[in-house]
Amino acid sequence: MIRFLNALVLPFLLLVLWILLNDSVAPGDIAIGALLALALSWALHASRLRPLHARPRHPLVILKLAMAVAADIAKSNVAVARIIILGPRANASPGFIDIPLRIKDPHALAALACIVTYTPGTVWADYSEEHNLLTLHVLDLQEEALWLNIIQKRYERPLLEIFE
Repeated sequence: MIRFLNALVLPFLLLVLWILLNDSVAPGDIAIGALLALALSWALHASRLRPLHARPRHPLVILKLAMAVAADIAKSNVAVARIIILGPRANASPGFIDIPLRIKDPHALAALACIVTYTPGTVWADYSEEHNLLTLHVLDLQEEALWLNIIQKRYERPLLEIFE
């Protein structure tokens, strides 16, 4: 019974998303949304598009990480706005930094990529799977040690706890 209910979660979420995107609860829209939700869910499970499933653990660590990321995004927005407003007077020094990583789980790497990409002023530039090395572009790269600390301790450590 629980397995059956779990199988209905994705189609239900897809249907809700369809209704929200269409901004309509007309019977025709609900019928089309239900058909699409069921078809997409079946295609996902039948084709094995996701052979490796995530098994996140430690919900409190997830919450702490989300709060830290939200705070960093807010700070970064202010820093990038300052650089844009001041222009050349901001003395920003963009650059690339290579950061060695310990995480290998693809879900943890995807989460780290999202965190880096969501944070203004940083871009995930490259990842070497062979060397487990992240290349990060930073809009204002003043101190490399600071960025190493942020990525490795603030983001990577909790992601290791969550996914590995």
